[in-house]
Amino acid sequence: MQTDDDLRLLDPRGQLRLARITLARRPSRSALAAGTLLFYDNEKMDVGHYGLIYPRIKEGLRREGISAFTDRRASIRGKTSAGIAAMARELSELGAAAAVIGLADMGVSPAMVALAVEMERLGLPTVCLTARPGSRLAIAHAHYRAGSLCLVPFDIFPASDEKTVNREIDACVSHLIAMLTTNGDALAGLARIDYRVDPTSAASDGLLPPDATEAPGTRTSDIEGVYSRFDAMHIGDGLPFVPPTAERYQNMCSYCPFEPGEIIFDGIGPSGTALTVRDALVAAIMAGCRPQYAPVVLTALRAMSRPQYGLLQAVTTSFSGGHFVLVSGPIARQIGLHGGQGCLGPGFRANATIGRAVNLALLNVCRPVPGHADLACLSSPAEYTYCMAEDATLGPWQGMNEERFDRNATVVMTLKAEPPHAVMDLVSTTAADLVETIVDCCTTLGSNNAYVSSSLVLVLNPDHVRLLAAGGYDKDRLRREIHERARIPVDKVRTRGIVGITPTGRADGFHYVTRSPADVEIVVAGGEGGHSGVILPWALRSEAVYEPMRLPGGAVAGSLQEFLVKR
Repeated sequence: MQTDDDLRLLDPRGQLRLARITLARRPSRSALAAGTLLFYDNEKMDVGHYGLIYPRIKEGLRREGISAFTDRRASIRGKTSAGIAAMARELSELGAAAAVIGLADMGVSPAMVALAVEMERLGLPTVCLTARPGSRLAIAHAHYRAGSLCLVPFDIFPASDEKTVNREIDACVSHLIAMLTTNGDALAGLARIDYRVDPTSAASDGLLPPDATEAPGTRTSDIEGVYSRFDAMHIGDGLPFVPPTAERYQNMCSYCPFEPGEIIFDGIGPSGTALTVRDALVAAIMAGCRPQYAPVVLTALRAMSRPQYGLLQAVTTSFSGGHFVLVSGPIARQIGLHGGQGCLGPGFRANATIGRAVNLALLNVCRPVPGHADLACLSSPAEYTYCMAEDATLGPWQGMNEERFDRNATVVMTLKAEPPHAVMDLVSTTAADLVETIVDCCTTLGSNNAYVSSSLVLVLNPDHVRLLAAGGYDKDRLRREIHERARIPVDKVRTRGIVGITPTGRADGFHYVTRSPADVEIVVAGGEGGHSGVILPWALRSEAVYEPMRLPGGAVAGSLQEFLVKR
């Protein structure tokens, strides 16, 4: 007989908890004036008229009798949670009475909130300055990580003129002083975080809490009610999904010999919730995966957890790309991952659902809720699903798995990247002409690698591979030529691109879009014709990660059956 719990759904948000910190005791106004006030600059003050912010704030503070300042400047880009904690300790040991930190304006907003939280925990009263569009993201992170935090939002962005910046600064000085010198209920009011998503923690039993009004949405038989409930809770990606029931979860576990509570990564996204094996399987259910796909989903998420992937910032960046998942090896074939005609499009369940499961795991657990806690300006279809297999049988070259490990291993590569950039050439009859087309497609002034050298993936169709091979090209030669020739004059990129990043170039005056030939991954896939593709990177302290599919204990799996759980 079914119980009420049997009819409840698993909560895709995992072990979501709302952290609540006690803010550091503020000094009196006279004590603040007698001590020093620390100003930390994360190097964003170099942008536009942001350089006016600290000098003008200090000018306003001096008029109020606060005049002793200590300055520190260091980038926070790419820092891990441990690195942020170390920075907080270093800043807290300077002996300041209080601190102002800035600027949380874009993708560094999560790191800046984390820094403010750590400084408050260490007893240093801190105000974090934010600016568009990072203010909204900072509020989301503070909601999950602190509950209350002193944030000062400026209604400015890099192109704001001097008059606007000065007006915003002048309006904040008295508010800033109050945040640094007020305690009790008054401080609670100043530090209040108003964020409407996830007002409470998840239930400890891992099940979606019953609807307080007993409205449809907790019962699996009412599919429209389930969709409405999840939509109201900002769970999912906007598409219909498979409701995650206990029975479906047990079925998904049939190819998962890993412990459900094993943590894949922690501290990522606004929520900072640890993503476990169980959470990944719940996302796989929602995405429509078969149980056989679970090992690939888990391997992709493990790859993304590696420090070089830069997941901390990748989940909320303004970059309109997705998490590209490329699988090469025997298990890809065994589960039906497609690497042939149309492999990056619709029609192939393994491709579509594995890529979707990866993104659902991040959305559901890390909570970068679009429109609330995600900076993506346009986003793209690549954030729904972005997964394919390599089909090395379509060409004469070794597959990615054999190059990186061995032919019996199955390798999953992940890369935060743009949607595929077309390499269309149906006319070239020589390898040299085709290579020129490929090189020209490997960057544009609107692509991130025009400013930051990193990895890229060249996906070649069988016709293009045959032409290249007939012209004497193997993968190594093609990698060398792409690396040497895919470049942009530094003079073209110095005044464009990414805030705070200016390529210096080499002695020849060029910025190279890759750091070495090894940054160029080449795979064979797709159907016949003149259309290949190049997948260009996000690149901001993020690069391709290669992860072999491993069994519990670390041995590399040789076949899907090794993952089958014997009951």
